[in-house]
Amino acid sequence: MRARFTVDEIAAAALRIVDDRGLNALSMRALAATLGTGPMTVYNYVTDKTGLEELVVAAVVAEISVPPPTDDWRHDVYAVAQAMWRGVRAHPAAVPLILTRRMSSATGFAVAEALVAALTRAGLSDRDRLAAFHGVLGFVTGAAQAELAGPLATDTDDPGDAAARIGAVAGVAHPHIAALSKVAAQTSVDDDFSRGLQMLVDGIAAAVR
Repeated sequence: MRARFTVDEIAAAALRIVDDRGLNALSMRALAATLGTGPMTVYNYVTDKTGLEELVVAAVVAEISVPPPTDDWRHDVYAVAQAMWRGVRAHPAAVPLILTRRMSSATGFAVAEALVAALTRAGLSDRDRLAAFHGVLGFVTGAAQAELAGPLATDTDDPGDAAARIGAVAGVAHPHIAALSKVAAQTSVDDDFSRGLQMLVDGIAAAVR
């Protein structure tokens, strides 16, 4: 007899809860209610809250379209990082789970594998490849956290609101932060991320040379 739900359906339902009601609303009971079944049925698919959180991350990762490799490793690193960025930003409430559980199972390895493969084609030494991988991954997740869950950010921000508040807090005591916050208030999040990512990729290329 066919199982009542697939694991993918369970994961998608868990992600909907996080998207609609926030991370604190995620529970076995809430998932059962969303699926229209009893809590004991859910335990046939996932054993505890940790497993449930890993399914949420799996659902986010499943939506990320990994770009096919090309002959240009720099293009590929940039494209994979952009795909990761878009995927994480699509589910802001899930960011804390992505930061803490993205590598806790093989579910999230497909995107990471594509990134490592692109860096391997660059001809980096093993240690440089590891450092570059951590650098790109940290940049993507850090940028997402700063935008979606960072200091002074709110759910209703337009792109310049958080930067303006940071500038106001910095005041005359921290003139460099105040000045940079004015630039940030006039720069789109996408453009800021793209520029930073390009600088990072250029730095990796310099290490190759």
